[in-house]
Amino acid sequence: MELAKEIWEKALGELQIHVSKANYSTWLSNSQGISYQDNIFIVGVPSMFVAEWLSTRLYSLVKQTLTNVTGRDVDIRFTIPSQDKLQASPLASANQPDGGTSSKATKYRFNPRYTFDNFVVGNLNRLAYAASVEVAEKPGYTYNPLFLHSTAGQGKTHLLHAIGHVAANNGLQAAYTTSEQFTNEFVLAVRQKRVEDFRSKFRNVHVLLLDDIQFLANKTQTLQCFIHIFCELHNNNRQIVIAADRSPEDIASFSNELRSRLQWGLVADIQPPDFETRLAILQAKATDMMTPGLEEALRIIAERIHENVRQLEGALAYLTARAKLSGVNITPETINKLLTGTTYNPDTRLIATAVADYFNLPVEELTGKKRDRRAVLARQITMYLMREESSCSFAEIGKELGNRNHATALHGYGKIAREMNIDPNLRTQISEIKNTINLHKSSS
Repeated sequence: MELAKEIWEKALGELQIHVSKANYSTWLSNSQGISYQDNIFIVGVPSMFVAEWLSTRLYSLVKQTLTNVTGRDVDIRFTIPSQDKLQASPLASANQPDGGTSSKATKYRFNPRYTFDNFVVGNLNRLAYAASVEVAEKPGYTYNPLFLHSTAGQGKTHLLHAIGHVAANNGLQAAYTTSEQFTNEFVLAVRQKRVEDFRSKFRNVHVLLLDDIQFLANKTQTLQCFIHIFCELHNNNRQIVIAADRSPEDIASFSNELRSRLQWGLVADIQPPDFETRLAILQAKATDMMTPGLEEALRIIAERIHENVRQLEGALAYLTARAKLSGVNITPETINKLLTGTTYNPDTRLIATAVADYFNLPVEELTGKKRDRRAVLARQITMYLMREESSCSFAEIGKELGNRNHATALHGYGKIAREMNIDPNLRTQISEIKNTINLHKSSS
């Protein structure tokens, strides 16, 4: 056992170099070496879904890494420690070209591009992603309902479809619908006097996935029907996953009764992706598009576009299309020219002023050496926002804030990015400062 742990720790050190930070944190960081006997290495992972993903996606890399560490050819098994340690995950899904999404999922019309495999995980969507994986594996028993909310284009619909794929792949009935579709079908059922038939359509589903619930606002009869369906499914331990553009308490036209029900389980928000996640998304998209040699272009796009994933993907598609049509070489100059007007880059002084005003500090304290708690927090938030809201490098941010070195700016950015994931008060503070910046932007 101790030998297996030691070997696996060495292997993890090697693997961390070869996989992205997001993939390492999601799939490998919580694993452990269980046993090593007769050239069979057992790796413990937190869930069967993780075991199957590693078996499908990273098996060859893990096997080669362990072979290098041990000096022997090894066979790897992934298992869940709470189960029989010899009951490893099957590798059958590795032979499936879609990475484990069986034909069962396709008949439910889930988007084949929206799976957990190709969802890029970052600091600001990790909770929503982890919760989605959990309810996909154990529908009805963990977070029920699961309520996901964010502005447009951050990945809510992607996660809904990914849950549907896993549920259908496990032989469960999963139904995805938008609020608009739900409303149209309900209105038709009322006209045809078949409301009971409409409701019964949902009684047998194991997982109900409802997108854009905010569009049900002010639709009294439709909402009442939804509440009946919701209660019936919930009472029978059927999983309900709902997506919206804001949290339940911020949908003012919803009744207290409905808001209370939507908050029974877990409410998880998805923030716009940070720079590292934006870059990872673009790299994954470029691989899918078979577009090599765009490393510098991807970095510039990730620096310029902050709002949502759709804008990122759209900018990359636009850039590659223009390059192919015009035959021009993609350079930083041509990228900036093509992307002019796509995004707004607030001046760093505007960001510093907005943060200083929010914390009731003189701007000079952001560039000075004062180390009290309020000044340090304000300075680190400024570092974070300068990185997120402008195209500044960490060296430039450090220079703006009192000629600090790039490592200091990187540390400040990383600290805020991590704490935003667990501190709702900090997220609120940053959101309010961003609103101030946007007000200045719109009036300029």
